[in-house]
Amino acid sequence: MDIDRGIRVAVDTGNVILGSKKSIQNLKLGKGKLVIIAENAPEDIKDDVEYYAKLSNIPVYVYNGSSVELGSVCGKPFTVTTLLIQDPGDSTILEIVG
Repeated sequence: MDIDRGIRVAVDTGNVILGSKKSIQNLKLGKGKLVIIAENAPEDIKDDVEYYAKLSNIPVYVYNGSSVELGSVCGKPFTVTTLLIQDPGDSTILEIVG
């Protein structure tokens, strides 16, 4: 299973938070198992996500593609800069990235 498929299965079957604001809020609370951030994310968002993820010991994966591509992988008609996987569902994304 590749990264794209792992993300899509997690979005479809698990509990995933899309968007940087909500992801950062949950990271501050230490909730989540993996953060995926688009390669073209603004530096301030990248810095915040990496900082709070490090405090919460949550791994960060930089997606090799733009936020448009990440949104498309998630099956959404909008850009997705950041997504936080709280429950991977049937996906093996945590094993692929970990």
